[in-house]
Amino acid sequence: MPEVNKASMQTDTKVHHPHALTPLIDPVISAFINKFPDTLTALVEQHGSPLNVVWPHAFELNTQALLAVLKQHSVAHAIFYGAKANKSQCLLSAAATSAIGVDVSSLYELQAALRAGTPAAKICATGPAKTAAFHQALISAGALICVDSLEEFDHLKELLEAQPLPIKARVLLRYRAKSCAKSRFGMDAQDLLDSLQRLATDTASLVFEGFHFHLGGYGFESRVQAFREVSGFVEAAREMGLNPQMIDIGGGLPIRYVDPQDYTRFLQNDNIPSHYYHQKVPADYYPYGGDLTAAQWLTLFLEAEHSAGLSIAGYLNQQNITLALEPGRSLVDQAAISIFRITRTKKLADSKTVIFVEGSSFSACETWFASEYLVDPILISTEQQTSTPCQAYIAGHSCLDDDVITYRLINFACEPRRGDLLIYINTAGYQMDLLENEFHRHPLPRRLMATCCTEGKYAFTPDY
Repeated sequence: MPEVNKASMQTDTKVHHPHALTPLIDPVISAFINKFPDTLTALVEQHGSPLNVVWPHAFELNTQALLAVLKQHSVAHAIFYGAKANKSQCLLSAAATSAIGVDVSSLYELQAALRAGTPAAKICATGPAKTAAFHQALISAGALICVDSLEEFDHLKELLEAQPLPIKARVLLRYRAKSCAKSRFGMDAQDLLDSLQRLATDTASLVFEGFHFHLGGYGFESRVQAFREVSGFVEAAREMGLNPQMIDIGGGLPIRYVDPQDYTRFLQNDNIPSHYYHQKVPADYYPYGGDLTAAQWLTLFLEAEHSAGLSIAGYLNQQNITLALEPGRSLVDQAAISIFRITRTKKLADSKTVIFVEGSSFSACETWFASEYLVDPILISTEQQTSTPCQAYIAGHSCLDDDVITYRLINFACEPRRGDLLIYINTAGYQMDLLENEFHRHPLPRRLMATCCTEGKYAFTPDY
């Protein structure tokens, strides 16, 4: 039975929004936080801290934004949601509802995608180290398999030859772009050509559908160059009698967490050692306040020059090629918030303050990658208090010295206290559950699906 929020009563609960790296917030989520902070308190009381609340409506909006760009450019397309971005089952269901596919990297993600209602024909399997059981499940289901290496090619062939009845596997070949020659992922030009030659002589068990690549970073320019490189292999495949129909460019479409001007101001003026408790500025960050949204990025990619006088969109249409994408973070943009309850604050010898929360940095994991989540939390105070400014960093509840959610010193307009809540916005993408575990035998954080039923009415159901 879903829980439904009740109208807020007069309490001392107050919502304090940050003023530096202020999070961008989906309007539905913003209205809920500002109008019903007592409901958040009650949910944490019932389900524990940290608590992850997932909002599938945001996923559907993000999907529609990308589809609009693809349709505007009249290109054949396939979107595979990168399921590794988040463990939420309701987000997989949102993918099925949106009629898009899913990119899976394990047998368990495959099973979850099928359980959510995604047809096997719309599932694409990536990852360089697929097990025999994973391969077998993909073959049996009829999913699309990205072949990462000649070794995987051989393994797949062995499995197909061992089947009791003849069966075919649908495959893409993963290309290693020149810009990442030392990567362990994908095949270089020679291995790719060898794979094409094998496919040309074996049409009985393998159905070749096209090419795949996936690059690090978030620039569209590197994808444009890799796309140009792959298009040369399209011609080579056709000369061998093969019929490539798809080029899958992977993911890496950026999103915005904070306003670009606020982000630039922070990097220029405030990102200094004295603003970190350990006096160290991280060497690298996600571009939290980047210039481009995912839809703008995709537009620039499609309109980029493929060859003289021909855009990438023009090439796709001219050659009758389907463009495939594997967005993860950009589809779950704004699709979750994470709520931590404060255990206590503590004054330290260096006149600094640490805020201890119920939960660990494994549920807000950027510091484990020697980076920082450059989005300030919202404070919900649960009792009336004076507006005493406070600067503090935030630590988890474990005995590990490195269990720190943020080393960055956060400015609070009023001092947080025991029982108050810290809300981190936009945590669905590789943040809230990437490293979650049961360290110290604490249970895994609960996950709830939020649904806005009518104006001011929200329902919450377990998301598993």
